[in-house]
Amino acid sequence: MADRDLRHALDLLAAGDWQAAHTIVQEDASTLAAWLHGIVHTLEGDVENARYWYGKAGRAFRGREAVRRSRSGGTARGWRRSRGDRESGR
Repeated sequence: MADRDLRHALDLLAAGDWQAAHTIVQEDASTLAAWLHGIVHTLEGDVENARYWYGKAGRAFRGREAVRRSRSGGTARGWRRSRGDRESGR
């Protein structure tokens, strides 16, 4: 799957459309998609599934409140900052 698809999923998450984001991330086998998949399940309240996807991404699950804080006011930029922009080189 192209990076632009995951960026689109990121924008959808920032906009609060976790269902549309879920459709995108479940089709991607990358670690980044697994992390985003974990965020989707965190936002929908499915903590057990969220823990599974965070584990697949090699990330510690810190709970729903940590996801909310990472959103930084609900912007895609906030999500990207929270992952350190490793993929974009920023």
